[in-house]
Amino acid sequence: MDFDVKDLGLAEKGKLRIEWAEKDMPVLRQVRERFEREKPLKGVRVGACLHVTTETANLMITLKSGGAEVYLTASNPLSTQDDVAASLVKDYDIPVFAIHGEDRETYYSHIKAVLNNKPHITMDDGADLISTLHKEFRDYIPNVYGGTEETTTGVIRLKAMAEKEQLMFPVIAVNDAYTKHLFDNRYGTGQSTIDGILRATNRLIAGSTFVVAGYGWCGKGVAMRAKGMGAEVIVTEIDPLKALEARMDGFRVMPMTEAAKLGDFFVTVTGNKNVIDKHHFEVMKDGAIVCNSGHFDVEINVKALEDMAVEIREIRENVKEYKLKDGRSLYLLAEGRLVNLAAAEGHPAQVMDMSFANQALSAEYIYKNHQSLEKRVYKVPDELDFEVARLKLKALGVEIDELTEEQKEYLASWEFGT
Repeated sequence: MDFDVKDLGLAEKGKLRIEWAEKDMPVLRQVRERFEREKPLKGVRVGACLHVTTETANLMITLKSGGAEVYLTASNPLSTQDDVAASLVKDYDIPVFAIHGEDRETYYSHIKAVLNNKPHITMDDGADLISTLHKEFRDYIPNVYGGTEETTTGVIRLKAMAEKEQLMFPVIAVNDAYTKHLFDNRYGTGQSTIDGILRATNRLIAGSTFVVAGYGWCGKGVAMRAKGMGAEVIVTEIDPLKALEARMDGFRVMPMTEAAKLGDFFVTVTGNKNVIDKHHFEVMKDGAIVCNSGHFDVEINVKALEDMAVEIREIRENVKEYKLKDGRSLYLLAEGRLVNLAAAEGHPAQVMDMSFANQALSAEYIYKNHQSLEKRVYKVPDELDFEVARLKLKALGVEIDELTEEQKEYLASWEFGT
């Protein structure tokens, strides 16, 4: 078996951590139990470019239980947990190509290693796998039944490809499932981002001014958690509806040019480029802490910050100090990459449980229905979304009401008046 991980000697520790996460993933466990019985993915090759974490490991194990051949690479060089990668190879015979801290060249060589296995189904977290496939491995595209995408950033990229008629197979936007973005993006990103900031800095959030760039579901989660820890939260936005929502939720709303003068902490969660730029750095307070929780490391203009600095040093693990000519120091966390994964462990297993159940069920759906699907981006079918929610409620021991026949008739009729 071909693979490339840091050290197989880390496998024992990784296996224990994989088992620990599995305890909090009852929905995926129920999917895996059915997959073991039915083998719905027998003979299907799945190429996955995801964060190599304990939760992802349980998704890979579930897909293999369903009969799939699974190949995994990292979707971010700093999010790989080397012990987990080692355990997947040694204990579960799943080929992994991922090493924490790998350089850009190695990162893309690992993506190509997965693609060289000619996957029938792709799984992406940021669309790097699909993007590389379309650019460099077009001869393999006829083998592909379809793909899935886990992130807002990736879905944006794929929809742009589809609009230009450049997407060569159907993709299910797992990110857009209600049981994904309402929980994973909001509660998962909210908690894990704060976790990453605290692990990196050990700074007190209470009493600080905390700037959140972007008020999508991830931004909502970060703002909610920062407020809960006692910060005064400022939201910056370009969307008038989201800005209004943030204001109605009790947050101050202003342009980044104004927020930059006030913030002690800055978190970007927009999916866009240079959200914090040179002119923002120029007015920040001495000691301001800047980080990103959007998928790619483009939201903070790190190059501009480097050019402004007269001295750069790593003052703590995952904290770089940039000393400026005027004597101020600004601090960048995790190189501007995903702070929740680079400085912490990413989302808790309880929320990834639903996201990865969606991934597994969407892969099954693609295999069963690929011949009738068009080359575009699809939402997760409602029946899969509701099934994930149902399984989660069952695991939590929660029961809900059902409509009576009378209520069904009333909702389906136009004849009843006031």
